[in-house]
Amino acid sequence: MLARPHRRPPILFPVTTPPMPTTPAVTAAVTADPTVVADHGGNLGAARRRFRDAPEPWLDLSTGINPWPYPVPPLAAEVWQRLPDPAAIDGVAAAAARAYGAPGPDHVAVAPGSQALIQWLPRLCSPGRVAVLGPTYAEHAHCWAAAGHRVNLVTDAGTLYHGCWDTVVVANPNNPDGRVIAPDRLIALATGLAAGGGRLVVDEAFADLVPAVSVAAATGQPGLIVLRSFGKVFGLAGLRLGFALAAPDQAHRLREALGPWPVSGPAVAIAGAALADHAWLAETRVRLATAADRLDDLLHARGLAVLGGTPLFRLAATRDAEAVFDHLGRAGILIRRFASHPGWLRFGLPVSDTAWDRLARALPPGVTPWRHDMSHQS
Repeated sequence: MLARPHRRPPILFPVTTPPMPTTPAVTAAVTADPTVVADHGGNLGAARRRFRDAPEPWLDLSTGINPWPYPVPPLAAEVWQRLPDPAAIDGVAAAAARAYGAPGPDHVAVAPGSQALIQWLPRLCSPGRVAVLGPTYAEHAHCWAAAGHRVNLVTDAGTLYHGCWDTVVVANPNNPDGRVIAPDRLIALATGLAAGGGRLVVDEAFADLVPAVSVAAATGQPGLIVLRSFGKVFGLAGLRLGFALAAPDQAHRLREALGPWPVSGPAVAIAGAALADHAWLAETRVRLATAADRLDDLLHARGLAVLGGTPLFRLAATRDAEAVFDHLGRAGILIRRFASHPGWLRFGLPVSDTAWDRLARALPPGVTPWRHDMSHQS
């Protein structure tokens, strides 16, 4: 985590600090410990250290990234040699606005991944009271707390509409359970927050596959900021490309914070064509949905309860979650577990028939059935 700057950066919105709401749906406040490293998927180095005798190559099912990436065209040498042209970056912003349905390119800030935006946004807002609808991607709460905000994890979406918050953060669809909140409810929430000087941040990292849930078209109104990830659905996470969609003044503040060359030349060269490739995206939606159904069938057959997810990953539960994680790890298969919900396991999609067979052989049969109260473990 970057150290907080000594001088406060520009503020996106003024904020007020009314009394905290009191409700059982609000958990204990979140604090940021700089010595704690967040547990993310894709950490094969840690997996190899834990399971030293596991066979190679590893089958990494711990991330929510499309295993069938967008076909990258050959890139000219100058793409690697020259700084990105500002006009080309503006072109990517325009392509993103068209692809996501934002009002226009002046509503878009191009960033080196949505994670960069998750870290920058809290530092561009004066400290206030933040509600993060959870359980969700842990970096949201961590980054707002690290920037000096008072953060609470909220487990009941209804609390968001009745609490006194300066900022509300919602992932839609949610990671890891795929929870979706209707766009009209989110827009109403953003309107209410804006009336009090606050803001709604909607993380739409997985919305490419369910575009009907997006509120990107409403980002002309104040108090609404939408985050989009390029790398997940296009399977190019290493490219590091993401977008913030917001009212023009807010997008401008973010562009200023990110600097003159926020993304790489290769990202600029690839993104414009990919974002406009509607045929590829339509085929990808079908392919991922089919694979997700196949994965559900496999998990059910082994006794795991599928709780939800998105077409890029499935969330399952069992009383034997730790044993399943270890069993697969010893077989060289990495999945995602959750310290806050020890009965949960998240599975990405196998990329080939060989990978499907390997997972099917390694999954232990007859795991202990899941109980409904396990979804509330903490």
